[in-house]
Amino acid sequence: MKRPISIRNAHPRLRLNRPAIARAVAVLDASAAKFLGGCPPGELSLVFLTDPALAKIHGDFMADPTATDVITFEGDRKAGLAGEICVSADTAARYVGLVEGPRPRGPRLAGTRALQNDFATELTLYVVHGWLHLAGYDDLQPAKKRRMRAAEARAMKLLRAANALPAFKLV
Repeated sequence: MKRPISIRNAHPRLRLNRPAIARAVAVLDASAAKFLGGCPPGELSLVFLTDPALAKIHGDFMADPTATDVITFEGDRKAGLAGEICVSADTAARYVGLVEGPRPRGPRLAGTRALQNDFATELTLYVVHGWLHLAGYDDLQPAKKRRMRAAEARAMKLLRAANALPAFKLV
């Protein structure tokens, strides 16, 4: 059964393809058995935000008003809601060096086309990360973080093999 997905783009410069994002989630859902049973059933909400918008949510709900890459909220299974994944397109763009500013980690890459491709991969990784949180993965302790990173790598490999990496672009 196809999962209902709500996709909101609240980033003024982000261009995305909603059907491609839904396809990526469907690929993950089809492989749920490989990921602690996967994201719970129900509607999944994805929201793409700017750093300031995600920092506000971070402050309001987690008492930390700093920018971050992903915030995941568990849903209400009785109400048919799997959860919500909020991601920062700005953080992904800084990480790959597409825009100036402090990068969360990693080296700056060269070439606009390569940067846009790496940006799309990084933003997809943020969606995967949120989906894995909803599946039950955690990354607050070193051992759990290693398990999360391994699951992220498996999920990204699945998406690449299915040619299901969505295209994201900053304009």
